[in-house]
Amino acid sequence: MTSLSRRAFVATAAAALLVGCGGRPATSSAQPKPGGTPATARPGGGSTASPSAAKPVRAMARSAPVGLRIPAIGVDTPLTRLGLAPDGGVQVPPVTAHDRAGWYRYSPTPGQKGPSVILGHVTVGPYGDGVFRHLARLRHGDRIVVRLENGGSAGFTVDDVRTVAKADFPSDAVYGDVDRPELRLITCGGPRSGSGYRDNVIVFAALTSASP
Repeated sequence: MTSLSRRAFVATAAAALLVGCGGRPATSSAQPKPGGTPATARPGGGSTASPSAAKPVRAMARSAPVGLRIPAIGVDTPLTRLGLAPDGGVQVPPVTAHDRAGWYRYSPTPGQKGPSVILGHVTVGPYGDGVFRHLARLRHGDRIVVRLENGGSAGFTVDDVRTVAKADFPSDAVYGDVDRPELRLITCGGPRSGSGYRDNVIVFAALTSASP
């Protein structure tokens, strides 16, 4: 699969998940519109588009992620693996009382070159808050640690936190080629719209430490 077709595949599949985040399974695989003007998710406004202050590190070998820790917002969750549902949409993390995030297995593993994608719910139906309920509170410079199947860990530093309308989901910025290992965390956000949410919250982070 060429890099172009792979990006298109990942963007289409992840778009299906974003339709369903917040507790309902995805029922559409419509591709999001690229581009758009993302707004910061930080209270009080202010751009967070500057690169990480910490020096990036060399890409890591492939190893599937098994856990995610975000100290600034109290997240410490196992990770499920997300593939494609029979209808062509992406699988969503199960809606349970013990909510957990999921790694989209068609993206690079955390620490590999490229954008690794982890998705989670902001709410989980009758169970209340989801694992990513406070994702929009992250700040530039906050740390994210991904535990890997091989016993190592990949440490990331937040570059940017954006809230964007789902209709303007920035596919190129989220899934496009990058020349270093990066991480994307995605959930729903903004005001409710029917049974879901109007917006998506997207965290952009770069690899800044690696433990084999």
